[in-house]
Amino acid sequence: MFKSYGIIGWPLGHTMSPALHNWGFGEFDVEASYAAWPVSPDDLSSFMGQIRTRPISGLSVTIPHKQTVMDYLDAISDRAAQVGAVNTLYWDNDILCGENTDVVGFIAPLRSLDQLPDSALVLGAGGAARAVIVGLKELGVQYISVANRTRSKAKELAEEFKIDCIDWNARMDTPWGLVCNTTPLGMSGDFEGLSPWSADAFTPDMVAYDIVYNPLETRFLRDAKTAGCKTISGLEMFLHQGLAQFRLWTGLDMNETGARHLLLNALKG
Repeated sequence: MFKSYGIIGWPLGHTMSPALHNWGFGEFDVEASYAAWPVSPDDLSSFMGQIRTRPISGLSVTIPHKQTVMDYLDAISDRAAQVGAVNTLYWDNDILCGENTDVVGFIAPLRSLDQLPDSALVLGAGGAARAVIVGLKELGVQYISVANRTRSKAKELAEEFKIDCIDWNARMDTPWGLVCNTTPLGMSGDFEGLSPWSADAFTPDMVAYDIVYNPLETRFLRDAKTAGCKTISGLEMFLHQGLAQFRLWTGLDMNETGARHLLLNALKG
C-alpha cells in the first residue's frame, strides 16, 4: 500500500526534509512519498482531524506546531514529554504517537567526540534550546547553563530543567567545554553574518556547536574554527533527527553517508 508522509509548519519556507526522505524511500524501494504541507495555526485542528482519515502514515512537525500538536495525539514518548515538544508523529497500530528526534539529532555528533565536555552553555531559550538541554542531560554533561538576551526566559528554562542561568552580558566570562548556539544569529537572511559569540572569546579546547545549518558554516563556526576549536554544524543535527524519523516510520536505516552527501549538495545549490 502506498504511504503518505510530510512536514507541517507555518510559514514552512524552504525545507530539505522532502529531499531527504524521498531519497530514502527511493533507496529502499519503499512505496511512499513525502511532501511539504504549510498549515497555519488556525488550520491545525482541521488538518489533525484529517490525519486519521486521509490516511497519513507519519509527519514531521516544525515551528509553530511542536507544542500545540500534542493536544491531538494519543501518546507521547518520555523524551518528548521532557522536552515539552514533538517533531515527529507516527502510528503504533491505531495509536497516534509523538516523539522528539531533535534530541537524538543533537546528541549523535557529540557521541563521536574523543571526550565529552564536562560543561556546556546553551545560547537561546526557545524550543530548540529545550531539546539541546534534554540531550546534554541524557549525555550526562555535569554542568549545564543557559543564557538568553531576555533573562526572564532563560531563568524560566533554568528553573524548569534545574540548571544555571547566566546573564547574557556575562556569557563569555567563563571557560566552557561546549557552547551551543540555538539562536537565529548567523542564519541565512537578516541574521547572516551575525554571531552570539566574540571571535576572541573562543579557546582551542572548546567545542562550538551551531544548530543553524543554512549557511553551512556560520560566522560563529568560522570564528571558532579559526581559534582552533572543534566545530559541529547544524547539518549534523538535522541529518540525524531525519534518520531517526525515517527509522521510526519504516524500521529501516537510511545510509548516513549518502544522506549527508545529498544534504550537502542541496545546501551548496
